[in-house]
Amino acid sequence: MSTDPRGRQSGRPGISRRSLLRGAGLLTLGGLGATACGSPLVTGLTGAGPATRSLTYWNPFGGGDGVRMIEMQDAYVKAHPEIDLTPVTLTWGAPYYTKLSLATLGDSPPDIAIAHLDRYPTFAEADLLEPLDTEVLARHGITEDKFTPAAWQQSHVGDTLYALPLDTHPWVLYYHKDVCKKAGLLDADGALKNLDGRDALADAMAAAKKVTGQYGGVSATIADPATCWREFSTLYWQLGGNDILADDGARIVLDDDKAVQALTYQAELTVEKKVMPDIDYPGAITAFSTGKAGFYFQGPWEVTTFLTSKTPFGMTTFPQVFDEYVVWADSHAFVLPKDSSRDPQRRDLILQYAKFLLENSLTWAQGGHVPAWLPIQESKEYRELDPQSSYTRAAYAARYDPPAWYSGAGSNFENAFGDPVAGLKAGRLEPEQAVRAIRRNLAEFANTPPPVG
Repeated sequence: MSTDPRGRQSGRPGISRRSLLRGAGLLTLGGLGATACGSPLVTGLTGAGPATRSLTYWNPFGGGDGVRMIEMQDAYVKAHPEIDLTPVTLTWGAPYYTKLSLATLGDSPPDIAIAHLDRYPTFAEADLLEPLDTEVLARHGITEDKFTPAAWQQSHVGDTLYALPLDTHPWVLYYHKDVCKKAGLLDADGALKNLDGRDALADAMAAAKKVTGQYGGVSATIADPATCWREFSTLYWQLGGNDILADDGARIVLDDDKAVQALTYQAELTVEKKVMPDIDYPGAITAFSTGKAGFYFQGPWEVTTFLTSKTPFGMTTFPQVFDEYVVWADSHAFVLPKDSSRDPQRRDLILQYAKFLLENSLTWAQGGHVPAWLPIQESKEYRELDPQSSYTRAAYAARYDPPAWYSGAGSNFENAFGDPVAGLKAGRLEPEQAVRAIRRNLAEFANTPPPVG
């Protein structure tokens, strides 16, 4: 893994603030769905500034994550009744980033917002985010030594810090305890035996399939480009594969030989050994929760799904199938959208809020995310969370999407891998054909200039 994957110099001109939206093909003001002229969203978009002792906080969290974030927000309000906190939850994906960009371009953004660490560099380079002064942060007790190293590193563009990581959500392995016990895959303590190595994982899924009579393991392929990319990239990077892109996405540097090796292994599980099916996201969840599969490959965010359904399951780090222990990962992080009217006192208030959420991120960790704030991650309370604390090591082997204007969560970069990998796992493509398709898909964006002014 490179020491500073975001620190390379691009051969292309920078992304301007106003052209960012054009290049991304995002939404217009008319589609923002604000329901009241005085709403925090409309206030941000129309330029009305916040009150002195108020805070506006935007995030894209729904479902269980949304419930936990509200719990953390409520705790802040209880501890700081003198502060008028206005949280705004928006739809995840392009709509969220569109509205955040528009509010910032209108020079009245939220005080603080959530961004994915594989998406925020585009906004930083477009001058939409405020750089964070480490001396100011230190006065609030926010220092590098209190964060997971990989997430802290990813929070920089070059040498400049732009984000405070809240978590890491890495690619992990879920295992069905009943199935694995019958298959002889659990140790004396009831934990999954070590499955490192190319054959060990495949053999374990073959053993699980004998028990279930259905599948050995499941991982969504149908209409799920993100999962296809995450599985492929984990295997590719474990083989020592490079960043895939260079010059901020202008050049494709995919190592074809290593890509073929990773794809060959994926096809081996689905087409050759038939221990994994061609299945969609809901189908994969159902198969695992009902004991029709012994294993489930995914990020840790489905932990509450299986806890709620009372599935007898455990979680662990995804195995080291190949040479190096690396896994795909992303992180949620706090960013300060650029605001020309922000003064030091307001900045202090914002940073105090961010620190409060970091210090209360044990609540957040219950949803499966590994806390980036080490005082929580190393606490007794977190270590006792089961199964959420059982894959913490993966946060230290995290590798993020390569930097490009078209990469990151919910991006065209993921889509470029989706159809070829899904086609391979369904038996429609050979590994070499999938690599050629991936290259063609990436070239469409690599050959397109980024949005510039």
